[in-house]
Formats: sequence, C-alpha cells, structure tokens
Amino acid sequence: MDNTFTRPAEIFVEDVPRPFPWLNVILFALTCLSTTLVGTLLMADFNNTLHPDLSTFLASIFSSPSMLLSGLPFSIAIMTILMAHEMGHYLTCRYYRIDASLPYFIPWFTGTMGAFIRIRSPIPNRASLLEVGIAGPIAGFVVAVPVCILALLNSRVVVLPEHYFGFGEPLIFKLLAVLMHKTPPPGMDFQLHPIGLAAWFGFFATSLNLLPVGQLDGGHVTYALLGGLHRKIAQAIVFVLIPFGIFYWQGWLVWTTVLLFLGIRHPMTLDDSSPLSRRHTWLGWIGLAMLILCFVPMPFYIA
Repeated sequence: MDNTFTRPAEIFVEDVPRPFPWLNVILFALTCLSTTLVGTLLMADFNNTLHPDLSTFLASIFSSPSMLLSGLPFSIAIMTILMAHEMGHYLTCRYYRIDASLPYFIPWFTGTMGAFIRIRSPIPNRASLLEVGIAGPIAGFVVAVPVCILALLNSRVVVLPEHYFGFGEPLIFKLLAVLMHKTPPPGMDFQLHPIGLAAWFGFFATSLNLLPVGQLDGGHVTYALLGGLHRKIAQAIVFVLIPFGIFYWQGWLVWTTVLLFLGIRHPMTLDDSSPLSRRHTWLGWIGLAMLILCFVPMPFYIA
C-alpha cells in the first residue's frame, strides 16, 4: 500500500512581502528578444533567404523590425518548453511549502542557455525532493513532444550536401519520426523547421538535467530513491562521460569539468529516513526512461 505524504507546514518560510522580481522580468524579456532574433535567422535559413553577409542581414532586421515576427514561432516554442520545466519545479516547491524563486532565464547569442530557480529553504524529505526534481523534466518533456511533432509536420526532407553541420537525433525524435512515417530515405535528412530545433534543445536540456549527478534533477531523483548509493552512481556517470568526450563530443569533457567543480555529492534532506511510495518509484523509472529517450552521445557533428 502506498504511503500518504502531507506538506510539511512546519518548515515553510512564511510568506513575506518581497520586492517586485525586476531581475526575473528583465532576464525573461531579454531572453524573449534573443530567442526571437535567433528564430528570425533560423527561419530565414529555413526559407533560403538568409543573406550570406550576416552583418547585412542583421542590419536589415534593425531597419525593418517587422522581420522579427518570423522568429516568434521559435521563440514561443523554446520559451514555453523552458517555462514548463522551471514552473514544474517552482509549483512543486510551492505545493510542498518550499521557498523558491521565480525562474531566472539566461539570454545568450545562441538564443538562450536555459533557465533555473533558486530554492531558498531546506528540502523536507525524500518524497518532496524526488517530486521537485522530476517535475521539471516531465513538464518540459510533455511540452517538447508536441512541439517536435508539429516541427516534423512542417519540416522538409533534403539531399545531404557534401559537407554540413548536423545535430544528433535523440531516440524520442527517431521514434516520433517512425510513428509519423517521416523517416528520411538513405542519403537524405530533415531540414528542420526552427521549432524543431527548439524541441531538440528541450530534449537535450532534459537529458543533461537528468544525469544522476550532484544536485542536477537526476541527482535529486537518484538521491531520493537510493540514498547513499547516489555518490557511487554519480562517480560512475562522470567516469563514463570522459570516454564520451574523447570519442564522441568534446563538450562532454567540459560538462564533466563543470560537474566536478559544482560537486557530485548531494546534501541530506531534513528527514532522510522518510519512506517513499510506489508512486515515487514509478516516477524514478519515468525519469530513467526520459534520460534514455533524450540522451544524445554526439549532440553536434560536422560531416
């Protein structure tokens, strides 16, 4: 029989008047702008109207801002995926009366580097830790799948050029393509609609977050389920990422360095002895399934 968990009101930080979250709003607005600009460039490339001189193309955008409307599909898609992920964490924190910040979005020249929330109070027990950790990846994944389906419906199959820059396809992408009878024939590949790249980024970010290391989302889930074994699993994952970085994508070496710098240990909750229900075990399996579906050994390549 499943155990019943209640929200631990005794550890909740009382709601106090907080200043308006100007930083969150400004970062959100800047990220909307940066993703719209990148989306405009991607859409121009998709429509074969991208000027070979990038500076000239950017100047034309600034002289005619209405061009940015073409970048909105990409911006809306990627921002919705990121927002779903972070609000999954945030709303679960609120349910368990854990003090957490609103999402901080990170604008970047590629559009965005993602988003994060700050958890200001301790995690009460293993059940809440697991649910806070898994809620974000599930929410982001649930939004990314229909975005990917919509992208496949609007993408083209083209002949592969002699030299090209490609994105590795996660298993979920391949499965959706097979189910929709959209698998390219030999010697051909997708020219993805820009929202497909938003879905790809969502899947890739999900796989990174679900690695069972440190205080990543996957680390929360693994610690909640396996306790002391978390550290050994984290060490094994970091060890495995090294050959991945040598033979597949050097970015894994950078990611390994970041993980080691941040630390692979996980702090204890206020009550590590609290039991987990069968539902939480299933949530752990769902997390593992999403990691397998979204993981790409070679995210980027040049052929």
